[in-house]
Amino acid sequence: MSLCPSRRQVLATVGLGAGGAMLLSACGAEEQDEGTVSAGKTLIGLEEVGVGDSVAVQTPAGATLLLTRTGEADVVALSAVCTHQGCTVDVENEEGRCPCHGSRFDLRTGEVTAGPAKEPLARIAVEVIDGQIVTA
Repeated sequence: MSLCPSRRQVLATVGLGAGGAMLLSACGAEEQDEGTVSAGKTLIGLEEVGVGDSVAVQTPAGATLLLTRTGEADVVALSAVCTHQGCTVDVENEEGRCPCHGSRFDLRTGEVTAGPAKEPLARIAVEVIDGQIVTA
């Protein structure tokens, strides 16, 4: 009796492991999907973002959002998931920049200013309540 698994056993085990990992990664991705964020979540104090400034923040579930304060009480929120291949967009020099392939985005509108991305960043509804920026 051999203690070494057969080739068939190894391939079956690896296949099940990969399938299970994919299934588990799909579970619990409630706020990781582009454009999907639960309402009523406090993100940051309004005073922490200067008018005209942009910051990256994390939702309580771990999704990254890009916030831009466009007026005294006006804030635009965008998903930080790059529409090219899903990398996380950073705030850099007053624009959104994808570190993976160099796409650039206007942080006031989400529109692509340089590819390879072709689609804008998803807008996320937010509102200002009692001096806090909150998901709507």
